[in-house]
Amino acid sequence: MTILPTDMDGKNQTMVTEFLLLGLSGKSQQEEVLCGLFLGMYLVTIIGNLLIILAISCDPHLHTPMYFFLANLSTVDICISSVTIPKMLVNHIVGSKSISYRECMSQIYFFITFSNMDGFLLSVMAYDRYVAICCPLHYTLIMRPKLCVLLVAVSWLITNLHALLHTLLMTQLTFCSNNAVHHFFCDPYPILKLSCSDTFINDLMVFTVGGLIFMTPFTCIIVSYAFIFSNVLKLPSAQGIRKALSTCGSHLTVVSLFYGAILGVYMHPSSSYSVQDTVATVIFTVVTPLGNPFIYSLRNRDIKGALRKLILRS
Repeated sequence: MTILPTDMDGKNQTMVTEFLLLGLSGKSQQEEVLCGLFLGMYLVTIIGNLLIILAISCDPHLHTPMYFFLANLSTVDICISSVTIPKMLVNHIVGSKSISYRECMSQIYFFITFSNMDGFLLSVMAYDRYVAICCPLHYTLIMRPKLCVLLVAVSWLITNLHALLHTLLMTQLTFCSNNAVHHFFCDPYPILKLSCSDTFINDLMVFTVGGLIFMTPFTCIIVSYAFIFSNVLKLPSAQGIRKALSTCGSHLTVVSLFYGAILGVYMHPSSSYSVQDTVATVIFTVVTPLGNPFIYSLRNRDIKGALRKLILRS
């Protein structure tokens, strides 16, 4: 921390130039176990998602819109895990809990970007399933490669602009003597709680712009599955219904985990952030990226076949 004079009365004020990441438990013995657990989960996340990306890239049969979006989702899952976990592990190894102000703001920016990108990709995948099930004869005409690339590119643009807005607003806040973050990374809500200046604008942006960014893909997913279920229920045979729903099962599982955790953490004021919210944050920053490769590969014959070919080829 640095001592800077105030403009009003010339008194010294303590200004934060770094934050202390206290972790999930705050107890050294528990932190040892948690770090080992997080290291294992991180390695599995990286390897699992890389295998999915390689399997899709190497198998021409998987060069379809659905698997193009899945490869992008795996890439984002690797990124969101890499934003949060490595810093925690490095701090534990070197025996430090500090993160500089600039590192913290950078972490907030990329965390918001990749978290939102996860939601946008899940909504694009839901739309892809809607077209495949409800308009199968026009699927190749609608889901053209150019449209797929455009959907992903626009999603990246929106999420980066949204992250930039919140990060710039965060840099306008003043942080005084308290710099202890009860988390393993710079989550925006715990950081907002530490500010000694008014966070009304930040909270307002979370509920307006942030709510819009959250509700747009979420609404797209709800509407897509409403149409899917209404069409599936019209199928004459139970086998046809099962076959149609089997293509959506993996996606619905990931959507439930991701949006369930998001709703629990960020749909209330930053001042009411609690330990339960920290646990929910772990779900969509660590558990969901870890689970995605298993959810999509174990329930998908094409992915399992491509992984088998990839392993045999290597």
